[in-house]
Amino acid sequence: MSATVAKPGDTVVITRPAAQTQPLATHIAALGRPVVELPLLEISPLPEPAALLAALARLCAPTPGYALVAFVSPNAIDAAFAHLDHWPAGVKLAVLGEGSRAALAKHGIRPGEVDIVSPAADVPSDTEHLLQALDLTALQGQPVLIIRGESGRELMADGLRAAGAVVDVVPAYRRQLPQLTPALAALLRQLLARPCDWIITSSEALRGLMSLLAELDLRYPDAMQQNAVVSMQHQHLIIPHARIAETAKNLGFTRLTLTGSGDERLLAALQSRL
Repeated sequence: MSATVAKPGDTVVITRPAAQTQPLATHIAALGRPVVELPLLEISPLPEPAALLAALARLCAPTPGYALVAFVSPNAIDAAFAHLDHWPAGVKLAVLGEGSRAALAKHGIRPGEVDIVSPAADVPSDTEHLLQALDLTALQGQPVLIIRGESGRELMADGLRAAGAVVDVVPAYRRQLPQLTPALAALLRQLLARPCDWIITSSEALRGLMSLLAELDLRYPDAMQQNAVVSMQHQHLIIPHARIAETAKNLGFTRLTLTGSGDERLLAALQSRL
């Protein structure tokens, strides 16, 4: 997809949840680009994690209760490992991408010590390609645990069940939009007043951003009568997955760069715009 050319000083806005922002922000700053961290989804523990605790107790029983555990995100990994002191021997892990592998490493889980399945490096880091990477035939009749947020796509569970696996889906954390405080409203106005490169790694986050901007237009009218939603639609988005790009187009965006999965590809896209 084509995109307008950025100036070397253009700000890069990272919209990931706060826990996954810092490594990418450090690399972008090393390119000489100003960085603004703007988490569009706030991640919090569940107030009542009974289902998660029960599933983890089954997982860590003397005879592990699951043959495979699939984590949908780094947040799911962090939420689960807050209650784990070891990984049961012989239980496979399935994760989607680079961020999740880094989260596992942070908790002491590394390839070679544990069987970790993820999409190949040359394909998108998504559920479709994770299902292709798994030996679904071997999972027929086997118990599988999916750990995710309170809501999400059902594709992974449906695909595993279609292969004959016995699937439990357990929520581990909550995602919610930040509150539109006066400080956040002012920051959004500042960012929309100039061209920026916005790194968008979630369709949910992008939809949430547009909701915040619609609220901004209603609650904090701009003295110059500039519409925040329209201003955002003229910004440039850097997007790692075609599904997010489709969401962006449906929301009225036309300035998109589709990079493919992984921070290296996001950074390469930024370097190409210098």
